[in-house]
Parts: sequence; structure tokens; C-alpha cells
Amino acid sequence: MNTAPSIPGLWCHDMIGSVVFYLLAAATLTATLLCITRTSPVHAVIYLVHAFFDLALIFYLFGAPLVAAWEMIIYAGAIMVLFLFIIMMLELSPGGKPLTVDRRRWIPVLILSLVTLGCTVLLIIQDPSSAGSGTAYHASPRDFGTALFDHYALAVQVVSFQLLFAAVGAYYVGKGEPRKRGEQPS
Repeated sequence: MNTAPSIPGLWCHDMIGSVVFYLLAAATLTATLLCITRTSPVHAVIYLVHAFFDLALIFYLFGAPLVAAWEMIIYAGAIMVLFLFIIMMLELSPGGKPLTVDRRRWIPVLILSLVTLGCTVLLIIQDPSSAGSGTAYHASPRDFGTALFDHYALAVQVVSFQLLFAAVGAYYVGKGEPRKRGEQPS
């Protein structure tokens, strides 16, 4: 007995959705791996922003456009600007290397950007909510919040504590050594 849905084009939609998901997942993992292996903190932040863009597209693919917008605004926007300000505040330099243009450094960024751009175009052309069963892909903010805080409340609390510990650690790293009265900053 055939249990496949009788909606025309749905198999193609599911196939494209699966391909886009795996491409975005691979791009996210690659960008994250490149982020943690870079010696330059600015390059690491750029790869992390790229991973956040890919993750926002994955959220959009899963039918959570509100979460995708939050990902873009909060993480890829505000938090990355904060990271760049912390890098500038701590005066982290890439080790005194001369500034040369090495075209090989651009290859991973270009490949990741092309994959992300291609997946974005596919998502625009084949919108997940435009399929015959568009409601199956859409999660309202209320449904998302209920699922998040009912089923994953412990995970949300653990992540909240991790962010708190990171903020306290950043404060102590940026604070530096206390100066004596009348001592000039170095």
C-alpha cells in the first residue's frame, strides 16, 4: 500500500528541503570549525557570523521565521559587534604578522558564501511555507515557546548559565590588574 502523500510536487519539495538542510548543516559545521581553528580573532568572528547566517537559514527551513530573524538580529548582529568591541578593547593582534593579501585565505570564505547564497536562493524560490501542506512547516511563536520551555526547559537554563559565566569571565579578563594610586596605565 502506498502511503506517500498525493500532493503534487511535495516529494520534490521534501527532496530540495533535505538537500538544502544538509548543505546548510555542512556549511555551518565548516564555518564553526574554521572559526575555532583561526589564529586571528577577527577572522574567527567572521566565520562565526557566517555560521550564524547558515543557522538562521536552517531555522527558516524548519518553519521558524521568527527564530531565524532573532538569530540574525541578536546573534549575527548585536553579539558579534560586541565580540569585535571586546577584541578591540583587549587589543588582540594576529601576532605581528605583516599584512599581505593571500588569495588562498579567501577560498574557504568564497566556498561557504556560495553555498549559503545558493541555499538562500533555493529557499526563496521554493519557500517551505508555499508547499501544499504549508502549515506543517510553520511554527507560531507561541508553539515554539511552548515546545522550547515545556520540553527543553533544562537545556535553556544550562545555556543561560553558560552565558552568565561567559559574561563574568569577560569582565574579569577585561578588568586587568588593579593599579596603585598615581600609577600611569601601561
